[in-house]
Amino acid sequence: MALFEAQSIHKRFGDQVVLEEISLEYEEGKLFGIMGPNGAGKTTCFNVLTGRYKPERGRVVFDGDDITGLPPRTIARMGISRSFQIMNLFDDYSVLENILIALPDVRDNGFNISRNLTTDSAASDRAQAVLAQVGLKGLEHAGAKSLSYGNRRALEIGVALAAEPRLLFLDEPTAGMGAEATAGLADLIRSLKDHYTIVIIEHDMRFLFGLADHISVIHWGQVIAEGTPDALKANKWVQASNLGMLQ
Repeated sequence: MALFEAQSIHKRFGDQVVLEEISLEYEEGKLFGIMGPNGAGKTTCFNVLTGRYKPERGRVVFDGDDITGLPPRTIARMGISRSFQIMNLFDDYSVLENILIALPDVRDNGFNISRNLTTDSAASDRAQAVLAQVGLKGLEHAGAKSLSYGNRRALEIGVALAAEPRLLFLDEPTAGMGAEATAGLADLIRSLKDHYTIVIIEHDMRFLFGLADHISVIHWGQVIAEGTPDALKANKWVQASNLGMLQ
């Protein structure tokens, strides 16, 4: 059984149908991609999968449980984390504090800004381990807003990982990045593939094709093609959508 499934998802806004009969399936331990041209419906699809939008029809199933329409916070507690295209960090806090706040025990007990979480040795150890995982060891006490853009992206991924997910969704992680930062992010995500099931929505096709095991192409609100990166490069529907330019 797949870890995560979207079954015949239909989503509309008013009279506009944005998603029509979208079905996706994600097996545990692999990296999956969602791509498509602007306006294709991929961002709406991503938001349905992670609970921000409720579909008019269809089901979203995680580890055998129907999570369709559940609030994002409930879905996150079940083991699904996501990042956002527009970064969502606490800029006035340190790098370490951003991770501490995202730890399940801290969230469950209620975060109190007057409490010095860095004195909680068990929580601090877990947060330090997350920072090492995303390449930010040594920057624990730096302010989040002082980080380079690439390190801020890494911190946002660290915040998502702090929730101890089984499934990690990344929304346009290379947005706003230059070539060097994008290459560094690719190395980070490649290192995470051994530990997490990952789904990425991404506009940078070279980045996505270099990482994903399987990619779904969304256009006109439908999945028009699926397969490995190599298979999609030769797919006539992908080429017709101006997405098959990779050599």
